Amino acid sequence: MGRAGMKPGETLVSGYEVIEHLHQSNHYDVYEAWSEERACRCIAKVLRQDEVGDRTSRRTLIREGRLLENLTHPHIARAYEVIENPKTALILETLTGETLSYLIDESYRRLSVKNIAFLGLHLCSAIHYLHRQDILHMDLKPTNIVSERGLAKVLDLSVARASGKCHAGVGTHNYMSPEQARGGVLGPAADVWGIGAVLFEATTGEVPFDGEDEDHYEQLERLIEPIREYRRTPAAFANLIESCLEPEPERRPTVDRLAGELTPFSQ
Repeated sequence: MGRAGMKPGETLVSGYEVIEHLHQSNHYDVYEAWSEERACRCIAKVLRQDEVGDRTSRRTLIREGRLLENLTHPHIARAYEVIENPKTALILETLTGETLSYLIDESYRRLSVKNIAFLGLHLCSAIHYLHRQDILHMDLKPTNIVSERGLAKVLDLSVARASGKCHAGVGTHNYMSPEQARGGVLGPAADVWGIGAVLFEATTGEVPFDGEDEDHYEQLERLIEPIREYRRTPAAFANLIESCLEPEPERRPTVDRLAGELTPFSQ
């Protein structure tokens, strides 16, 4: 990782003061910041201090921001603005809930089937909307989903793109669909796989495939382990999630069919 982030009280960019450094990734720092204009807290995503000269990372951040500025959906985190100069920053709404990853890892009880189905409906709604804009999310995973007051919100469109040809390995290693791992033509089924991977982990507490070896993709070599080997659930519910993780894209349900079949389990 790079150098430590900025400290509370420092000016992040004009009009935004650091409250807390939240997270550091390979290219970016994420802060909670105070917006002078809005008189409220917000989230600021900026280039890491040792990545400021990286033009590719800067373009990716600006592209993500411009994309989010044009999206309005209750299950997708909103962008307030994109600042390009003198320092690049993406300003987002503050979400006060916990990531799904935290809830899976830290809750003393597993999420109920009803709650998992409800989560799935929220994801289907967000992804249906993105697909109507010809956008594939490409990186659905528990750390990119926040639960806030009963609503699931999808984060991070940094690798989102239109349907079509894509280089191999775009996404997160152990959550990406086989077609993402191989590279080639991608369509909506890649995000159905992502929804299935999230619901599999929410149900079992286990990641769907091992991602420790960056040169090796388990999802290209084996089928998903049956959910009912980890936990007793209705067979139809387990079968539905497993159908999202079929190796062949054409064998997965559509987003709308998935939503329809999840609905009875959410009631």
